[in-house]
Amino acid sequence: MHAPRLLIDTDPGVDDALAILMAHHSAEVVGLTIAAGNVGLGHTVANALKLVELIGAETPVYPGCATPLVRPAADAAYVHGEDGFGDAGLTPSSRRAADEHAVMAILRLSREFPGQLTLVALGPLTNLALALRIDPELPSRFARLVIMGGAVNGRGNTHRVPAEFNIGFDPEAAHVVFSNWPKFDLVDWEATVRHGLDYAEFAQWLQVDSPRARFYAAISRRTCDWAQAQGRARLYSADALAMAVALDPDIISQARECHVGIELDGSLTRGATVVDWEGRLQQPANARIILGVDQAR
Repeated sequence: MHAPRLLIDTDPGVDDALAILMAHHSAEVVGLTIAAGNVGLGHTVANALKLVELIGAETPVYPGCATPLVRPAADAAYVHGEDGFGDAGLTPSSRRAADEHAVMAILRLSREFPGQLTLVALGPLTNLALALRIDPELPSRFARLVIMGGAVNGRGNTHRVPAEFNIGFDPEAAHVVFSNWPKFDLVDWEATVRHGLDYAEFAQWLQVDSPRARFYAAISRRTCDWAQAQGRARLYSADALAMAVALDPDIISQARECHVGIELDGSLTRGATVVDWEGRLQQPANARIILGVDQAR
């Protein structure tokens, strides 16, 4: 399989970190564009810099949007820790972020590598929405877009019952992207739940005597403890699943193409991904919804 060339838009918390480690193992990563989401922008940028330092990569880190487009939103520090990396007390990286804003980096890199990049969106879609507003032709320069977001049957993971965190954090940004990107792969929260990781097997991975394993054991400990305290039978790693789909499309075992829109109103439904399963709206399918993957692979 030819290694893909990736641009990753992300808000590094614990599962983003696993996805970024996977990407650097199996692909060329031209940049990390960073938004607020799991925690504030200062932490997400710092976490991205720590990751590329750990990996020993020269991947540039581009700071992006510190807030959603329209309304403020709560972060997910209660899952990822106040610093987004499990409050593990890591020494800050000595690396520096790039001076270029993430939105401008997305536009520039799309022109430097026309038709060559897979864009993997692991966090709120704020940066990507602004890039689209500046240049509506942006989708034509990417080979593929993979989005981790949504809950296609309304079983989300936020206080707004049908909403998933990434979409719910900035629904207006998601609306811009879903309305203007002709076709993308959507790896949603419900797929994540169906493809959870066995805790014991995950613990075995972390026993490998390597800097990456020791690092990931430290930052994921809080999240694993939280998940088990919630009664979750398996560990859910949404961004790692999305990255697996981005790195190896052949892993997909079941998918469905549908039109998906974003609910912008409602005290209980804002941020919901509304899927037209029966084609009633007579709108072209914009999303290939990933329903199943080869879990062992």
